[in-house]
Amino acid sequence: MDDVDRSILAVLEKHGRISNAELAALVGLSPSPCLRRVRRLEETGVIRGYRAEIDPAALGRSLRVFAGVRLMRHNRGDVAAFERAVVQLPEVVHVHHVTGNYDYLLQVEVADLPAYEDFHANRLADLPGVATVSSYVTMKTLSARTP
Repeated sequence: MDDVDRSILAVLEKHGRISNAELAALVGLSPSPCLRRVRRLEETGVIRGYRAEIDPAALGRSLRVFAGVRLMRHNRGDVAAFERAVVQLPEVVHVHHVTGNYDYLLQVEVADLPAYEDFHANRLADLPGVATVSSYVTMKTLSARTP
């Protein structure tokens, strides 16, 4: 990977729907070599896909909460059971296995605080192996990738 590839990735990360002609102009290539490079980056797995960024509020999920989860035990069976269950919860957008005070950090999106209270008490706390949950309500989200 060279500096041109890095430039292509930087542009695509911010503007995934840009046309090949516009991308080529921004990175200083003609369209054909630019398209070849993009296809190679896709084929080698550097570019894993393209997706739409959806506004959660438009879907009635205006409250974002980060939940730190500690498990009671860390044997393979308990960890696997928790992971199988947590990814099935539609309110859970991302699951990160982390180091530090928690075993997992979850990004949860719900309609409002009462909806999170219900989710926390009746779904999250009942998952296999959960010992504790600490919740952090998001007040504002900033994006380092937005110009």
